Amino acid sequence: MPDVWWWGAWAAVVLLLVVLYVSWLAGRVGRLHRRAEAATAALDAALVRRAAAAALLADELAPAAPAPAAGLSAAARAAIEAAPDGREAAENDLTGALRRLPPRGPDPVPAWAGVVTASRRLGLARQVHTDVVRDALAVRRRVPVRLLGLARRHPAPSYFDVGDPVLDEAADPHRPTVPTRPDQATRA
Repeated sequence: MPDVWWWGAWAAVVLLLVVLYVSWLAGRVGRLHRRAEAATAALDAALVRRAAAAALLADELAPAAPAPAAGLSAAARAAIEAAPDGREAAENDLTGALRRLPPRGPDPVPAWAGVVTASRRLGLARQVHTDVVRDALAVRRRVPVRLLGLARRHPAPSYFDVGDPVLDEAADPHRPTVPTRPDQATRA
């Protein structure tokens, strides 16, 4: 009889460990999907900020370069008003419009620094979003998650592919320069 008791105790311990593991795994799946939703919201906010900065830049460029400003304004408006299924294409159109802007002179318009900053923040938000989506999709592919259906309640996150415009960083007065020689000073 004592042998049966030990087997029962071991089975209870193993069952408890399995339940704890499944509970931990379900929590991890939920956390990763909540992080993916938060990263999507942060990416959306960064996209809106960049589109708004681009619209402001288009307004400032209109007197000097009406044709590129009109294209940039239309692309920014389309990016702001885009439906979720057409958002990626609208944002890539905005990136193309930013790339097609004429070269700036020695005194760039003030709104250019806002576009540079918004584009940098967009790049960071996109990278965070990509990393979180990769992690969420990786945990969804794990065998225990698929067998137990732990990801059923959460929609599968998706990547957002938007091109990064190549912008001149010299327009941002708050960005310190990196010296190429030790005797060069950086601006504060």
